[in-house]
Amino acid sequence: MELRNHIDLVEASTRPAKLDTTPLPYARDALEPVMSEATIDYHYESLAKGYAKRYNADNTGNSGGTYVKDFNRAGNFLHNKFFPQLRAPKGANRPRGAVLALIEEKFGTWEDFKEAFKETAMKIQGSGWVYLSTGGDIKTIANHAVRTDICVLVDWWEHAWALDYQADKEKYLDNIWKIIDWDVCNERL
Repeated sequence: MELRNHIDLVEASTRPAKLDTTPLPYARDALEPVMSEATIDYHYESLAKGYAKRYNADNTGNSGGTYVKDFNRAGNFLHNKFFPQLRAPKGANRPRGAVLALIEEKFGTWEDFKEAFKETAMKIQGSGWVYLSTGGDIKTIANHAVRTDICVLVDWWEHAWALDYQADKEKYLDNIWKIIDWDVCNERL
């Protein structure tokens, strides 16, 4: 834990002057029926882009100061990891390449990995993120934080799933695997 605190300090000390939001590599309706165009419009167009906009405007408000700036930076960073790793659903979408090797090494099978991932995700109280690290561990991020070891990232904030799945977070997680672009995730290893 102490090492993580040091890494957090280093990451926070390297704040860029300006942030950009990575353009979507697909049309706003391309992820349907897993993720609707309405969800993309709200989640990407309003929220994800909003982190960069607030950061660039140095909109830290009357309180929060550096914390708010770091929150917006981390929100931008995580969404810039999340959206580019998605693709239109088509056919069976199972991991392959280095990601599959990592999953099989750490969890045995793809099905065992999905169960372990779901178990970790469902323990998150409130908002956050769950991800497969480049080291093969399933990790969580409370709120927002920059992490340098992300291989596969799932947004666990309510806005990622509520429009399409209401309160059924498990169904969202079961379906998100249908739109993961494993080639993007393999590039992170």
